[in-house]
Formats: sequence, C-alpha cells, structure tokens
Amino acid sequence: MNARERFLAATLFGSPDRVPLDPGCGRESTRARWHSEGLPEDVGDYNRYAYELAGGALPPPESGPGFAISERMIPTFEEKVIEEKSDSRIVQDWKGNVCEIGKQYTVEYLRNAMDFVTRRWIKCPVENDKDWQDMKRRYDPDAPERLPPDADELKVRLPDREYPITFHFSGPFWQLREWLGFEELCMAFYDKPQLVQDMLDFWCDYVLRLMRRGFEYVVPDCVHLSEDMAYKKFSMISPEMTRRYLLPVWRKWGEAIRGAGVPVYAIDSDGFIGELIPIWMEAGVNACDPIEVAAGNDIVQMRREFGRDMAFRGGVDKRAMAKGGAVIESELARLAPVVADGGFIPSCDHGVPADVSWPDYCHYVALLARMTGWLD
Repeated sequence: MNARERFLAATLFGSPDRVPLDPGCGRESTRARWHSEGLPEDVGDYNRYAYELAGGALPPPESGPGFAISERMIPTFEEKVIEEKSDSRIVQDWKGNVCEIGKQYTVEYLRNAMDFVTRRWIKCPVENDKDWQDMKRRYDPDAPERLPPDADELKVRLPDREYPITFHFSGPFWQLREWLGFEELCMAFYDKPQLVQDMLDFWCDYVLRLMRRGFEYVVPDCVHLSEDMAYKKFSMISPEMTRRYLLPVWRKWGEAIRGAGVPVYAIDSDGFIGELIPIWMEAGVNACDPIEVAAGNDIVQMRREFGRDMAFRGGVDKRAMAKGGAVIESELARLAPVVADGGFIPSCDHGVPADVSWPDYCHYVALLARMTGWLD
C-alpha cells in the first residue's frame, strides 16, 4: 500500500498493511530537551530517526506537496510589542489580540504553534459592530492569495498522488472565539444572539466558498476542522446550544464535503469530547482527534459507545509517555484492541510536552512502531 491508501484504510475501517506511524509532535522546548539528551541537532525528522534507532528499516511513506488554502485575514494586524515589563511583555498578534506573554517569547510565537505559550488575554479584535464590519472586509474568499501560487500545476499533479492531503479550516466556535474572546463569546450566545448568528452565517459562507474553490482543483482525502471547545469534563457550551448554533454550520460543510467525494471529515478539539461526538456525527463527521486522556476521554469506551461510526487519531496519554517504562507499555497495551479493530491511528494526545525525555520518547516510538506493524 502507498501512504494514501494506508491512511484511508486505517481511518475508514479497512485492512491496511500497516497503520500509519504517527508518534506525535514535539514543540520547541521539547526538542531543546531532546537535543540535550542525544537527538542530533541536524536531524529534521526525529520520529523517523527514533524509528531507525529501534531497528526500523521500512522505507518512509511517500510525501509531496499538499494544497494549502489560506483562510487567514488579509491583511493581518501588525505584530508589535506594546509594553516591555520586567518578566513579561504585552504584545499585539497578527489576529489583533492584545495579550501578555513571558519575556522568553516574541510576538512570532503567537503566529504558529511553535511552543507551549501561556498568555493573559487583554483585548480581542471585535468589541463592537464597527469592529465586526471592519473585520469582515479582511476575509475575501476570492482573493488570489488564498490558493497556492502553483494551483494550476497542482491540479494536474495531485489526482495521481500516493500520499494523503488535507484541507484545514477553523471551525465556527474556534473562529468566533478568535474574534470576540472566550468569555465574550460565551456571554454573546445569551446577550447578543443576533451578532453570534451573523458571525456564524458569515464564517459558514466564507469557508464554504473556500472549500469549493479548492475542490475545483483537487479532492482532498480529508477536510479537518480546528474546534477546541471542551473543558476537562464538559463541552464549553451545552449540547443544546451546540446543536442550535454550531450543528447547522458543520452540517452544511459536511454536505459540501460529501458532495465533493471527500472520504474523511474530521474535527479536532481538546478536552472531553464525549458530549460533542454524537453531534458531530449528526453533521457527517467521521473522525476526530486528539482524544486527550487527562480530560476523561477513554478511547476504549468510545469505541464501545460509537462503534465504527467514528474514527480516532491520537489517544496516547502524554503523561504515560513522560513516565516511560512499564507505564507507557501498559498504556499502549490498553489501546492495542482499538488499533486492531481499525479506525484508529494512535499518536500523542496533544503536542509532546517537555517532560517527555528523549530516551522515553524513543522507547515509546519503538513500542508504537511494533504495534502498528512497522517493526517485527
């Protein structure tokens, strides 16, 4: 099987020759520790390196260009430092948020997930109707910059690809939180429902138009939404409110995704997602991640509850990875029946934190490679 066939077979409860080997992603602070513990500085693919240290000799999966659609505002806000303090700085990020971050970080750390950056929110970009009207003008779905500059070439190359590609978009809850801030959004569901609905309608139409532009060039293997909307034990808004406000958006997108022939419709949310999965399934979602164990997600129980209507990626407890030894061995043994049942690509249940040592990570990768068929 090639990488594309393997991904689809593993996700859609088929019969892959091997389950994709996807141990996880270590951010900057994690990689700094690993370099101090034996990971060579010049190694780019540390997962591949750990696999080879374990004796893995199978060739790496095929890879190549994807088809990146940019949903980000055009133009973005100016990234700047507003105030320097003794041990922190107040900055404005590219999204227009004003927040306080540690002195060790620059504004660029808020542009992408470079590391685990704790921040104190001070101001979000939409505080009144004028802000909202101004914000809308930054999202022209027909802007040429939203598609890859070589889109016409990719249209010819990608249909015969041997690796999976994914379109990534921000979900409605995620995006409204970016505009209003978390607390303001939660209150707006009660105090400003018309504003919330206007924002939802706008984002629904905007992403739908972006999807359809992309579908004209290539049918991806997956459309994936970022939608962090859960705490440790519950969703951030009630299931009833989720169905009322968010389900129509997810469902409309799902109809377009299925209509285009995309086989996997996936959603990412941290926290406990047990209340959300049934609603996602109503929208046509058939895969989710990262299944955080510390939030109360039990992937074994979820398989019993949702059967083969929902596939998973993630689900390996990062805390067990940090403890290593018999603890991570027990954790992977717990997950092995779900891997064998299909519809599950095991991986770290979030970014790999810096309390995971390089030797323990290598041990984990070796165990995972054996469980997924990459080692004898």
